[in-house]
Amino acid sequence: MVFLSGRGVWKRKLFINLAATDLKASTDFFLQLGFGFHPQFSDDTASCIVLSDDLYLMLLTKEKFVSFSPNPLINSHQQTEVLNCLSCHSKAEVDELVQKAVKAGGKTYNQPQDHGVMYAHGFQDLDGHVWELVYMEMLQS
Repeated sequence: MVFLSGRGVWKRKLFINLAATDLKASTDFFLQLGFGFHPQFSDDTASCIVLSDDLYLMLLTKEKFVSFSPNPLINSHQQTEVLNCLSCHSKAEVDELVQKAVKAGGKTYNQPQDHGVMYAHGFQDLDGHVWELVYMEMLQS
């Protein structure tokens, strides 16, 4: 399903930037979930995690993150700055990613929710960032 604006569709890429307390540990966490790594956009201050063809996660050291941000960095274990939501291909993939996240050191913050046409669950990563995972039947058409 594609939603069109009056000017047509231009395929964009999204880069989510998040601060990481321990860049290597955070990078390893997302690699254990099965996501890719893009070395061209990574160095000792940033890791580029490939979530999909058009969606990237930029993990940044706290020092690098604050150099881009107009506001002070929050403690993401105590406050939520954003809810990241990723679509999944099936209910099983939602459950699998949550299990991998917990095994890699993350934690869940709620129980799975089955609303018939939508199934959701989520986790918090090593830095407390919230990741919601959702399977929606309408996205599979």
